[in-house]
Amino acid sequence: MLIAVSGGLDSMVLLDLISKTNIEFAVAHCNFQLRGDESEGDENFVKSYCNENSIQGFFQKFDTKQFAEDEKLSIQVAARKLRYEWFYELLVTENFDFVATAHHLDDQLETFLIHFSRGTGLDGLTGIPSQNDKIIRPLLTFSRAEIETFANENNLKWREDSSNASDKYVRNKIRHQVVPILKELNPSFLDSFENTLQNLNQAQSLVVDASRIVYRKVVKDVDNQKKIDLNELLQLPNYQAYLYQWLLPFGFSAWQDIYDLVEAQSGKQIFSEHFRLLKDRETLIIEPKSVKISDEFFIQENQSQLNFPLKLSFCNVDDITINDSKTIFVDVEKLKFPLKLRKWQDGDYFYPFGMNGKKKISKFFKDEKFSVIDKEKIWLLCSENRIVWIVGKRMDDQFKVTENTQTIIKIQLV
Repeated sequence: MLIAVSGGLDSMVLLDLISKTNIEFAVAHCNFQLRGDESEGDENFVKSYCNENSIQGFFQKFDTKQFAEDEKLSIQVAARKLRYEWFYELLVTENFDFVATAHHLDDQLETFLIHFSRGTGLDGLTGIPSQNDKIIRPLLTFSRAEIETFANENNLKWREDSSNASDKYVRNKIRHQVVPILKELNPSFLDSFENTLQNLNQAQSLVVDASRIVYRKVVKDVDNQKKIDLNELLQLPNYQAYLYQWLLPFGFSAWQDIYDLVEAQSGKQIFSEHFRLLKDRETLIIEPKSVKISDEFFIQENQSQLNFPLKLSFCNVDDITINDSKTIFVDVEKLKFPLKLRKWQDGDYFYPFGMNGKKKISKFFKDEKFSVIDKEKIWLLCSENRIVWIVGKRMDDQFKVTENTQTIIKIQLV
């Protein structure tokens, strides 16, 4: 186990408690270089403790201010990101199972009030989890006062962080100005708050269970997509709450825009960092953002296959043996090489095989009831500026084999 030790009261108590067990552990200390000599003093204090007690220690200095500036983050968010990224790196490189941190009940209360003041859903009111992946928090049920009493009774030493006395940060304002009033109104406020947290977590469990049950009825997993049936969804009296539960893990946060999307016209979409939510007729589709690839690929005259972005094979044949959506037979004399594989564009048209006259690609898509996602996946095989094949869908009548054809080329989507 790896113990996150700042040198402050809470982490030194955690370190003392774990050292009295049979658990194998090491210490990890972050120096964020935010308090000058005081930060160096914290690091030296923890190093000395580890040396005196023969404890393995890992120590890391961070240029937190520069990182926050580069990443456009607040100092606190930057420090948290640096800290946990380093912890997870140590878990892998040093083969630890868990990282233990010294968060306690007062931290729970402050986090609750911060989220409450900013506006949040039930998730934001259920507090800091006792375990989150590889992060464990053994002191969550103990108050700061109880931890300090334990430290004094056991003659533990620790470092005081002078920044804790400042009201510069929201958390400190809540700690110094809000929490004392709540405790004055109710001397047992922390106990009451702990009961409230338990009730909220039980309610959250019910929400999660209900969400999973309804999910199986309303959402279908198709390849790398999740398709939400709007007809089924809108029969639910609290459908927005279900959407919230289903979409939150994908990083979506513009909730009003998402709720409006339910009634929006087909084709509208909303993005998170890595996913998009698309309205397609009677369906909401969740899928990863597409990776941008080149828009054009060329096929030379003697080329027998193309492997990317589609796998196409090309070979001369003597006769037409099969003609389906994935295979076409073309009169070679009508082609101009190199052929081009590209995405469709507004204004594109072709002459559908077996029909008279031309048709816009957009009209073909509409008639075939293609969704926005279906359209994005379409490739066109072209000879100069003419479309030979809407790949996998329909070839162009101008390139068909006739009784006058001398050489036939078979093109197949593998």
